[in-house]
Amino acid sequence: MALPGDVRICEVGPRDGLQNEPTTVPTATKVALIERLLAAGLRSIEAGSFVSPKVLAALPKLNDVSFPVLVPNMKGFEAALAAGAREIAIFGAASESFSRKNINCSIAESLDRFAPVAEAAKRHGIRVRGYVSTVIDCPYDGAIAPDAVAEVAGRLLAMGCYEVSLGDTIGTATPARVQRMLDRVAERVPVERIGVHFHDTYGQALANIYASLERGIASIDSSVAGLGGCPYAKGASGNVASEDVVYLLDGLGIRSGVDLGRLAEAGRFISDALGRPPASKVAQALRAKAA
Repeated sequence: MALPGDVRICEVGPRDGLQNEPTTVPTATKVALIERLLAAGLRSIEAGSFVSPKVLAALPKLNDVSFPVLVPNMKGFEAALAAGAREIAIFGAASESFSRKNINCSIAESLDRFAPVAEAAKRHGIRVRGYVSTVIDCPYDGAIAPDAVAEVAGRLLAMGCYEVSLGDTIGTATPARVQRMLDRVAERVPVERIGVHFHDTYGQALANIYASLERGIASIDSSVAGLGGCPYAKGASGNVASEDVVYLLDGLGIRSGVDLGRLAEAGRFISDALGRPPASKVAQALRAKAA
């Protein structure tokens, strides 16, 4: 399959990334980061969870920009609705043990919990993005069967999710395993409605993204400056860095609409606020070159 000509990047740094950082940043800093990401050209930016309406309220209302917020249940949906959210995200898992330890219920129970949320969102004209965790390996159950991933992804699609993002939660994926999983999921979910979310724990994230591009995937989650550690592998890298992803896409001639220079500036801004260098190899190289 030919590589896609355009790719949409879903920036997860302000939510998924920062919530896994040891340092808490003020709301004003998070808003300033999102404003810099907007200036870099990003148009899908995770703004926070249902418990952070202050961030959503401070952001500009732009027709071509989405700020999805994490909603775990109806209470969360009501909070997101009151805050003016126009897109929400619901999270499932392909591993029974992970689901029980992470959200204290089985996979089936979690999907039953999300169904009324998705239905309510539909009534209010709010878009819903689905996420599936542990699509390759689980820290408790080990290897996950592609059929299990396809089942959960298919259920989320049937609920009305416009897209389902598949997450390599502990960063153990390799390209061949990724493609086998994607092939099975694509039997239930159209390729154009699949996104991927890779962690770089074993340094394979970019290789896995390229393998996904080879399967026609055109939606990639990433985190500016590589924000967010991996809670299941102490000291390991977390989310793949947005700067590294954009550099890869630029090199392949794939359009993302993101300005690498401005993106790197946003990464430096939040890294300085956290008191550490960016995890992005590209950002480090650009800073060294400028120096």
